[in-house]
Amino acid sequence: MIDRSILFAVGASLIALVVVLELVRRRRLREEYSLLWLATAIVMLVVGVWRDLLHSLADLVNIEYPPNLLFLLAALFLLFIQLYFSTVITKLTQENKEIAQQLALLRYEVGHMRGQRVDGDDDDSD
Repeated sequence: MIDRSILFAVGASLIALVVVLELVRRRRLREEYSLLWLATAIVMLVVGVWRDLLHSLADLVNIEYPPNLLFLLAALFLLFIQLYFSTVITKLTQENKEIAQQLALLRYEVGHMRGQRVDGDDDDSD
């Protein structure tokens, strides 16, 4: 008899696979980010369907109820995905700060040059 929790995990994995592939197809999710989600869904699907593997892994880490291992793995994958996205956000924040600083310097230089040109034009007309 198959546990309901395993059925739920397998169903959720299949739904996740379909949703991620559809988001990539519609260009709503970039391929580089989809790989993490696809890997998570595939691992969950494999471990959920391959019961002997699930039971062996559960015995290895001393988890008495094997379906709990599925949810532990899912939580760990989600933590790794969050860590990856945190590093991406940190990088983008730093790049955004640098671009804002460069833009401010360029605006200052353009404003300074326009001020000199206006003053220079007035000097030429005298």
